[in-house]
Amino acid sequence: MDNLIPAHFIAIAIGFLLDRMIGDPPKWPHPVRLIGTFIAKLTSVMNKGRFRTLKGASTLFITVGIVLGIVFALVGFAYQFNIYVGIGVESILIAVGLAQKSLRDAALDVYRPLAAQDLPAARTKLSWIVGRDTDKLKESGIVRGTVETVSENIADGITSPLFWSFLLGAPGLWMYKAVNTLDSMIGYKDERYEKFGKFSARADDILNFIPARVTGFLIILYAPNKSQLSFWKRFAGWSKDARKHPSPNSGFLEAATAWQLGVTLGGTSTYRGIVSKRPELGPGNTPLTAIHIKQTITQMHIIVFIFWLVMTVIGVALYAVA
Repeated sequence: MDNLIPAHFIAIAIGFLLDRMIGDPPKWPHPVRLIGTFIAKLTSVMNKGRFRTLKGASTLFITVGIVLGIVFALVGFAYQFNIYVGIGVESILIAVGLAQKSLRDAALDVYRPLAAQDLPAARTKLSWIVGRDTDKLKESGIVRGTVETVSENIADGITSPLFWSFLLGAPGLWMYKAVNTLDSMIGYKDERYEKFGKFSARADDILNFIPARVTGFLIILYAPNKSQLSFWKRFAGWSKDARKHPSPNSGFLEAATAWQLGVTLGGTSTYRGIVSKRPELGPGNTPLTAIHIKQTITQMHIIVFIFWLVMTVIGVALYAVA
C-alpha cells in the first residue's frame, strides 16, 4: 500500500495532463454513455408502481456498486501485475473521467460563431450543452448560458472528480461520475422523477458540497479580476449571492464567476416554453459580451490547475507525515 500512494499521485497528474491535452476522442465509446444506458434500462424497470423512493435508492446503490466494482477490479489487477501498468490504467481511467478539453471546446464552439455575429449558429451550438430554449436568445443570453454552463461544470466535470480521485483513486472518481450521471438523468423535481430520483439528487449534492465551495473560493482568490472590485467586496458578494441559487452547490460557482467578471448571471430563462426565473447573481457592472466566454475558459484553466496543485501538496504532505 505504501508504494501505491505515490503511484496514485502520479496517475492523477498524468490523467490530468492527458485530459487537458487530448480530451475524449469523439469516436471512442465513453464510459458515461455506458453508465447512462444502464441507468435508463434500470429506470424503465424500477420507476413504476409503489415504493418509488425505495426503488430509486436501490437504483443508486446498484449503479454505484457495479461501477465501483468494475473500476476497483481493473485498477487492482493492473497494480498487481506491475506498478507501471497500474499507473497507466489508472491514468487513463482518470483522464476519461475529467472534462477540461471537452468543456473548453464546447464553449469555443459557441464563441466562434458568436464572435462572427452568426447568432443562429451560436444558438444551435449552445443548445447542445444547455437545457434551456435557445432559438430566440440575443447575444447576451447566449453568453450567459455559456458562461453559466462552464462555471457550473468546473466542479461537475473537473474539480469534483479530481477531489474524489485524490481521496479514493480512480474508483472514487467513477463513483462520483456514476452519481452525477444518475442525478443528470433522474434527479428532477417533476411528477415522473421526484420520488424516484430523490436519493440520487441528494447524493450528488453531498459529493459536490466541498469541491463546489473550494472551487468557488479559488475563483474569487485566484481568477483574473475583471470586475475591478476589491477582494473583500467580491468575497462578500459571492458569499451572499451563492445562497440565492436553487442548487445548493451551483450557486457557489456561478456567483464566483459573476463577481469575478463583474457581470450578472441568473435571471429569466425558458425551458420547453416554460419561463423560469432565478435570482440574479453578481454586481452587473459590465454587459455580457462574447469575450466573457473566453475569460471564463481562461478562469477554468487557472482554477482547475490550482485545485490539482493544492490537492497534490496536501496529499503529499499527509503522506510524508503518516
